[in-house]
Amino acid sequence: MITLSKLKKEAEERKGKNSHTDGLVSGRRVSVRDRLLVKEIQDMEFTMPSTCKVIFENPNELHKFDLSVIPEEGYWQDGKFHFVVDIPEDYNMVPPKVKCLTRLWHPNISEGGEICLSLLRQNSIDGMGWAPTRTLNDVIWGLNSLFTDLLNFEDPLNNDAAEHYQKDKDGFKLKVKEYIQQHAKR
Repeated sequence: MITLSKLKKEAEERKGKNSHTDGLVSGRRVSVRDRLLVKEIQDMEFTMPSTCKVIFENPNELHKFDLSVIPEEGYWQDGKFHFVVDIPEDYNMVPPKVKCLTRLWHPNISEGGEICLSLLRQNSIDGMGWAPTRTLNDVIWGLNSLFTDLLNFEDPLNNDAAEHYQKDKDGFKLKVKEYIQQHAKR
């Protein structure tokens, strides 16, 4: 687990060895994005929903991580859904790029992994899009909420799933469960 104290200790050790490179890592400047990520990741550890888990495949790359969402209620209960979050260099002026790696039947997530979530859009017509004041914690809570209260059948990305729900709620529920059994079993 990456902690702020561990990162600070490593930075102090580097600073002690290379005092002329204050603010530099391996001879290069630490980006604004990377400075923000250290703080946001520390905050995430304490405020993330209990249904979510973040995994850093490479602890030296804080700008890319995997997120698992395991809903405790609703249609997708009993499933485990994997997302990859990639934070661009110009973060926090632009939103992270997020893709769902688990195939699922959902009105706001396509079978190809694209996600319809306002806060992941640079420009959003509902006024809820990305802003520099948003954080990774907002993104994680938003993705988690797609399985509960942010579920939107009125403005779908996957029209087939939304229409299926409108026409046959029981059939929709069965198809969701089939997808979980095939693609998202815990």
